[in-house]
Amino acid sequence: MGYHRAGFEIVGVDNKPQPNYPFTFIQADALDYVVEHGHQFDAIHASPPCQRYSVMSRNHTDHPDLYAPTRELLLASGQPWIIENVIGAPYGYGFVLCGSMFNLVVRRHRNFETSWLHLMGLRCDHAKQGRPITVTGHGGGVASRHSDRGVKAEWPDYMGMAWASPKECTQAIPPAYTEYIGHELIKALKG
Repeated sequence: MGYHRAGFEIVGVDNKPQPNYPFTFIQADALDYVVEHGHQFDAIHASPPCQRYSVMSRNHTDHPDLYAPTRELLLASGQPWIIENVIGAPYGYGFVLCGSMFNLVVRRHRNFETSWLHLMGLRCDHAKQGRPITVTGHGGGVASRHSDRGVKAEWPDYMGMAWASPKECTQAIPPAYTEYIGHELIKALKG
């Protein structure tokens, strides 16, 4: 949604059905799709599965390591690209975005590695969030020592994703992040 708000036409690709996805959706292996069709797009955003690197995973080796293969394919595509993932993923360079940077109640730190942008002027401002909301796993209504999980039914509102289910929100990033990146990407494409 953020890239759409920034002015891009969006095509989503995933190997699992995404019934609430608000744009053109193609069910396919995303890596295969980039190989076959990546040249047809102005830019590619990839979010490989994060379970391998997430602190929420009980056994990291149960999950595939798709970060490096994703980066290799994006480099080979010749298109501008962005890879999003959790803190702990093996990104080479880039920046971190947080909900506090966009006046959101969610504290959802995510790494962004790009082929065209390496530093950004935003900084976390956790103090203005008070006790932040964490949108993760199967919780809801249960506080941790660092954050509240809020009301599960309200997770789409916390994330700025009214079209999504609470479960879909656990696998997403707030559109404010990609809208910000999208505006920067448009500048890079025009420059």
